[in-house]
Amino acid sequence: MAKQSRSLVACEKGIERAQIALTGRSWNQYDLAEEVDISRKTVTNFLGGKPVDRKNFVKICNKLELDWQEICGMTPPAASETDFARSSGLDSLVKGVRGKIKVQFRNLDELAKEVRQKVRDDIQNRCGTMRVLDMTQPIGLGNIYTQVNILEKIIGRRRLNINQLLENFSSDEFDRFGLSCVTEERVLGLEAVRQHHKLMVLGKPGAGKTTFLKYLAIQCNGGEFQGDRVPIFIPLKEFAETPGQLGVLDYIARWLETCGMTEARSTAERLLKDGRGLVLLDGLDEVREEDSHRVIDEIQRVSQRFYRSPFVVTCRIAAKEYTFPQFVEVEVADFDTEQIQAFATRWFEIKDLDFARDFMVQLEANPPIKELATNPLLLTLLCLEFEDSGDFPSDRAELYKRATATLLRKWDNKRKIRREQVYKQLSVQRKEDLLGQIASTTFEQKEYFFKQRIVEGYIAEYICNLPDAPTDTDALHVDSEAVLKSIEAQHGLLVERARGIYSFSHLAFQEYFTAQKIAEDRGWQNLVGYLTQKRWREVFLLTVGMLRSADDLLQLMKHQIDELMVGDEKLQEFLTWVVRKTESVDLPYKPAAVRAFYLPLDLSLTRDLDLDLYLSFSLSRDLDLDLDLSRDLSFSQYLDLSRDLDLTRDLDLYLSFSLSRDLTRDLTRDLTLSFSLSRDLSRNLSSSLSRDLTRDLQQALQSLKGQLPNPEDDRNTHKQWWKANGKAWSEQLRAVMVEHRDIGHNWQFDEAQKERLQQYYDANKLLVECLNSDCYVTRGVREEIEATLLLPRSKT
Repeated sequence: MAKQSRSLVACEKGIERAQIALTGRSWNQYDLAEEVDISRKTVTNFLGGKPVDRKNFVKICNKLELDWQEICGMTPPAASETDFARSSGLDSLVKGVRGKIKVQFRNLDELAKEVRQKVRDDIQNRCGTMRVLDMTQPIGLGNIYTQVNILEKIIGRRRLNINQLLENFSSDEFDRFGLSCVTEERVLGLEAVRQHHKLMVLGKPGAGKTTFLKYLAIQCNGGEFQGDRVPIFIPLKEFAETPGQLGVLDYIARWLETCGMTEARSTAERLLKDGRGLVLLDGLDEVREEDSHRVIDEIQRVSQRFYRSPFVVTCRIAAKEYTFPQFVEVEVADFDTEQIQAFATRWFEIKDLDFARDFMVQLEANPPIKELATNPLLLTLLCLEFEDSGDFPSDRAELYKRATATLLRKWDNKRKIRREQVYKQLSVQRKEDLLGQIASTTFEQKEYFFKQRIVEGYIAEYICNLPDAPTDTDALHVDSEAVLKSIEAQHGLLVERARGIYSFSHLAFQEYFTAQKIAEDRGWQNLVGYLTQKRWREVFLLTVGMLRSADDLLQLMKHQIDELMVGDEKLQEFLTWVVRKTESVDLPYKPAAVRAFYLPLDLSLTRDLDLDLYLSFSLSRDLDLDLDLSRDLSFSQYLDLSRDLDLTRDLDLYLSFSLSRDLTRDLTRDLTLSFSLSRDLSRNLSSSLSRDLTRDLQQALQSLKGQLPNPEDDRNTHKQWWKANGKAWSEQLRAVMVEHRDIGHNWQFDEAQKERLQQYYDANKLLVECLNSDCYVTRGVREEIEATLLLPRSKT
């Protein structure tokens, strides 16, 4: 028995019958391919009389309700049917149908072109501009739009645990990390629409969902994206509240009528049925609760009926509990640095302001503020703030207050959106109180990510004391979950980072609400307990900025800092030396500024000399606003600056000592570095000898200089000299330093003392930053703190 062929070919009569069946169903080849779930090429081969896999051939025929054996010519039609076909002129009918198909497609192209011309101006008017927050006038979308990236995996649905989310975070050295940073693969928004015929675009408040949909409409309107389709932009809030509760098809028909289109309903139906509409449904989350089910059902119905046309729906994450079976769900990604820069550059170009570079420089210098810029809405707020003065507000607490107000109430109010309050007693003020409770509790416990049941417990503790709160535990749990989802969907201040794991959308908000809670409760004593922990730095700075008077908190900080050094005689002796050195120089600067300069110079810490100098100058500058010192000074510039301060008599000598002490141990094995070291030391000693020094010191330095190898000697000679004499020479230099300049002491601090000194230095620097922030402090308190900074204190 012959093996059955795996492919079949439609005969000429079979192709004709298939074409008639297609026309009767108003299908084209693309539609048939979707119906049978095969490739379009397979359908093309079928209708072109080419071999098709037997299984697919039979599926096509079954879908068209044809006998596959007759279509491939294996079973000829009955004689009566053949006679009927001939007598009734079926051949002519088939030819007519073929011609009708060509005319139909040609007319459809013409129809789509006509509709596009009719709606062009209206689409441009409704979608061509954007205006948000306090913008005084709209901006052309094409001038400001920044390409949106799409995450094809919803962040909140990842199956990760808290340890995995924190794997790149070190709590020992607190380095700000962007909670919004994810490693999921990104694709361009336009590419996502090309790939998926039915798309649900989810995103946090202010993520740019509406702007993205408007951009799609404008691109389609201009023929630059899916130019054979008609863009249909529908704000779902407007659709839902249209009198008469219209269906989507009727709503589109009414829109076409206003654009001057005759036979609007039949035109809309034909465009959608034949896949010529690009349906953009914006803001499902903005639909009122009483309209929600009707709108969801209508979207489901119309997208299934007109399945050939692409649909894109936008909605906030966590806003609705539903699934459209045919839709692919994606999420709008936060802006990265490149997108932030592109947006800012366009923004300031439109405003004719040369601020873009300064904006990015200051953004990079302020990581907490940069966190906010990953959200397009908050980035717009930052640009608005910056354009007034070319700077960010000095009071970051005020900036964060505006940002949270934008998310809590202003953003919806501007667009006249009244969302259903899940919990009626939870006003904006109470939401802020609740967020402060969650933030302070989690931040104190070092919880940057927290499980859903934990945060729901915090919410339950808060709302159980409100009027009319349920006393039943189960009911209270349901309300707590609803409140959490409401805060996430409506405001985006809490977001789901993985299944059942939440965090604040930005670490800056967690710090802000923590500071707000402390300021309201006046919890100074608890706060100063975290003075030596770097992760609390922003909370301190924010808290002092929120207070009517920061006197009490700053004085408490000063007392706590001084207590760090009490009880250790060696550390007190070191501070006494710092004071002694300060008093030995005559400079027109505040004593505390000079103490700050000397404080790190003689520490046996593991920092490099240039970093020591940077820190000392940085703190000195903060302590005395008359010192105009740049953060970007190079090592050699530090030396020039020290000469200007008339500190060279100590610094040159200390530099020589430091070079010999820090470098000879490791560099004697390198010919080039040994040679450079000798040359630099010789030059520095020569510079010092040219100054007005005592006779004994001049003789001592001259003797040390005479021991150094001749700069003209070869490199190998320098290396051998340092290997044999470097350690002894360095000790001689140190002894001279101690005897004649009281600098270069070998304090021999242990590890605990080094750590305590570092904490003391960092805490004082934080105190100075707080003093110099935009906080209110009385003159007397400020002068008292400045006068007693970095002074030894005996244990009382």
